[in-house]
Amino acid sequence: MKKTGKTTIYDLAKLTGASASTVSAALSGSWRQRRIKEGTALEIQRIAKENGYTTNLQARGLRKARSGLVGMIVPAHTNRYFSTLSNAFESEARKRGLCPVIVSTLRDPAEERRTVETLISYAIDSLFVVGATDPDAISDICASVNIRQINLDLPGTKAPSVITDDYLGAKLLTEALLKAMKERHGHECGKVYFIGGSKTDYATGQRISAFKDIMESEVGGISDDQIFANSYDPNASTRDAETMIRQNGGLPCGLFVNSTFAFEGILRYFSRLPREQFSDITVGCYDYDPFASFMHFPVIMVRQNVKMMMAEAFRIMENSTDSIEISVVEPSLVQPRTMPEIRK
Repeated sequence: MKKTGKTTIYDLAKLTGASASTVSAALSGSWRQRRIKEGTALEIQRIAKENGYTTNLQARGLRKARSGLVGMIVPAHTNRYFSTLSNAFESEARKRGLCPVIVSTLRDPAEERRTVETLISYAIDSLFVVGATDPDAISDICASVNIRQINLDLPGTKAPSVITDDYLGAKLLTEALLKAMKERHGHECGKVYFIGGSKTDYATGQRISAFKDIMESEVGGISDDQIFANSYDPNASTRDAETMIRQNGGLPCGLFVNSTFAFEGILRYFSRLPREQFSDITVGCYDYDPFASFMHFPVIMVRQNVKMMMAEAFRIMENSTDSIEISVVEPSLVQPRTMPEIRK
């Protein structure tokens, strides 16, 4: 039950069973230096919020002193795109004399919130949120303690965002895919499939829209069974590749792969197939990895302009504007550099 009137640190000490100094450390962000357990600190913060201590947390956020720490959360470290974003973030932060803190949240909304709360307890000055499942929920947490936030990769409605022009990138990739198929075969050679991502994801939605539009204008459209947008998880893409091949009666001539996460899963299944089955396939991948250029079948890739995205994100962060703007950065196509046949 909430206490009527203004809640004090001493009230919270009674409610939590902790000392007043422990409560103060948990709310000020100095609990780690005091060697207080994270679970204890988070529990105190939770009870403080439930009992109307939010204004005290906001006052801490309004402090004049700056820690010099700047945080960033990413879905994963293993993907080249996200690791490149992390490197660009670190470079931009260090140029400004800041100390970057980068944490992976595994595309788990609960983990995103826990991680953000932990970063706040370290007294970060600002937060960069990359590819979050629920960026607006994170915005609510940041707003409660007056911490600046900016979204990258996926936009939110409560904080500025910097994103790739996903519709344009997918349009260019689909056009290049169809052109390469025609140049290789001189005629239409069957269905083109889309695999990877999630239909509820903004970026995937933009890419599917562009894919459908170009397929409609160039070949008269596609059916719903040509789109497998169930997950970014490689294991899901492995299963989708198996279903696609069974459904198509073999490998298709064209395949739009939505990220290297999905490509990894597809290649797991492809590795079980004989080499000769790949003579007709052309792949377009909405992501970039230089090793994909050396597949024994053509792989056209979209490379997002990470350096420009991060520079724009820091520019917006430093402007201290209250505008919820969305900055869009154009990607580029990387043509395949397919390995020649190895002759015996």
